Amino acid sequence: MKRYNITVNGTPYDVVVEEADAADAPAPAASMAAPAPAAAPAPKTDTAAVTGGTNVEAPMPGVILDVKVNVGDTVNEGQALFVLEAMKMENDVNAPCAGTIASINVSKQASVETGTVLAVIK
Repeated sequence: MKRYNITVNGTPYDVVVEEADAADAPAPAASMAAPAPAAAPAPKTDTAAVTGGTNVEAPMPGVILDVKVNVGDTVNEGQALFVLEAMKMENDVNAPCAGTIASINVSKQASVETGTVLAVIK
């Protein structure tokens, strides 16, 4: 048996792992760890209201830590719009073009997948 201390979402766990042959291994048991808290859902937006703009998409899965702009703000190409935490690292999501923020489709603490539209710039 091997004992490990791990931390998941800031909660420490003491884990004991028993080595077994593949043929002798029992079926996996239900997890004893407490479930992770659910991330805040992304706010619902009317995507039909914003057409013809440039989508700002999440480059990787993660959690939105900060929204640095508001609808109606004028932004420059390369300006940081969001802070995305992925694999314990904070990454800026920058504007792909200059323009005006037409919509913001996520809020702080929202979990996003790769390709999720975070905002639209017109």
